[in-house]
Amino acid sequence: MSDQHKKFTVDSRGAERLDKFLVSQISEQSRARLQDLIKSEKVTVDGKVVTKTGLTLEVGQVVEVCLPEPVPSGLIPEDIPLDILYENDDLAVINKPAGMVVHPAAGHATGTLVQAALAAIPDLQGINGEERPGIVHRLDKETSGLIVLAKNEQAHRWLQDQFRLRKVQKVYLALVDGKPPTSMGRIEAEIARDPSHRKKMAVVSNGRGRPAVTEYKTLEEFDGYTLIEAHPLTGRTHQIRLHMAFIGCPIVGDTIYGHKKPSLDMDRHFLHAARISINFPGEKTPHTFEAPLPAELQNILNQLRR
Repeated sequence: MSDQHKKFTVDSRGAERLDKFLVSQISEQSRARLQDLIKSEKVTVDGKVVTKTGLTLEVGQVVEVCLPEPVPSGLIPEDIPLDILYENDDLAVINKPAGMVVHPAAGHATGTLVQAALAAIPDLQGINGEERPGIVHRLDKETSGLIVLAKNEQAHRWLQDQFRLRKVQKVYLALVDGKPPTSMGRIEAEIARDPSHRKKMAVVSNGRGRPAVTEYKTLEEFDGYTLIEAHPLTGRTHQIRLHMAFIGCPIVGDTIYGHKKPSLDMDRHFLHAARISINFPGEKTPHTFEAPLPAELQNILNQLRR
């Protein structure tokens, strides 16, 4: 792979900002990425290097852009088995196991989904100039199930828009302590950082956090527990865990927002991303993927049904 050079001539549309013009010509690149290229002296106008993103172009001028080959991200690929349910040129759908962190962070420098994907998916084209997969949404470490990774810049932007416009439908299965007040419901409660514990989130009064909406319905009732299906309409950190605790039904095994000692013998919380429906880049008909309950969660249900 080598640097790509693209050349365009300003047409009869008239005067236009350089960065805006490039976005219209290279839709697979974000405006921020193109602005960085301009500032990095990777763009010429009529053969002269320019660094001003807001430069006004004139009809007939020739703009040339150098798109550098993606540079190594600095992350070391790790040969960790991944359950890849689907893959094409743009994205990969992965069934993440509980216990795996999605992206390297403090305390989790290795063994992450991103590092496993770097080894398992050799044709990653890179995101924002780096050789890495595009993370559009995340799952908590102890949450299992479906996660979608973008393999190139254009797919990353497309998927980001799908999530932002709430066109992605996600379904989670959760076993909660107790019984929700209604068999079906909608929880609307804002979420923000917990001021007392910076690594935690909290439900806060209106105007102090970000809007968050979760719909749920009961699937099965047990003595002291309820199996629910949760539909997060927004994508806030720890949203389902917080919202279920907010209505008095914390997720079984969630020692952060629920009981400090799990009410059942579990070493993870009972939350699984079971189904996702998403439109692929350039398509209007959604594709739906499903991931069955992991064996350890299915065994819990089997025990409760005896």
